[in-house]
Amino acid sequence: MMTTLSPAIDRKTRESFARQALMTTFGATILDLAPGACTLAAPILPLARQQHGVGHAGLTFALGDTAAGYAALTLMPEEAEVMTVEMKINLLAPAAGDRLVAAGRVIRAGRRISAVTAEVFAETGGSRDLIAILQGTMVPVTARART
Repeated sequence: MMTTLSPAIDRKTRESFARQALMTTFGATILDLAPGACTLAAPILPLARQQHGVGHAGLTFALGDTAAGYAALTLMPEEAEVMTVEMKINLLAPAAGDRLVAAGRVIRAGRRISAVTAEVFAETGGSRDLIAILQGTMVPVTARART
């Protein structure tokens, strides 16, 4: 099993992530990329807080979905991009903290679908609390399929 990404897959994944306008809006960054794994972080900005002052579930979902998707992309062919087919979330605790960290990984990669999961943590001063788990399915898409 590969333990590091090829330079081409690493570059493709990072370039794809850079085109994610929502992740840019949320200030999200890639913390780690490996075959079948992706960890992202985003500060809990005022624009992403709900009425109780904690991170909105939309931020939690978007970060977890994106981490899981990019984990899947690292195992897809070089010419492929990734799209979510379905995603389920269990919100376990409020997103109270300075930032969210989402760790996505592939459970099983197939030619047509990949089963993925993500754990999302609220982080304050280096301490992390699990706030959500996601499970879903990703598919590879080509430029022709996207148009």
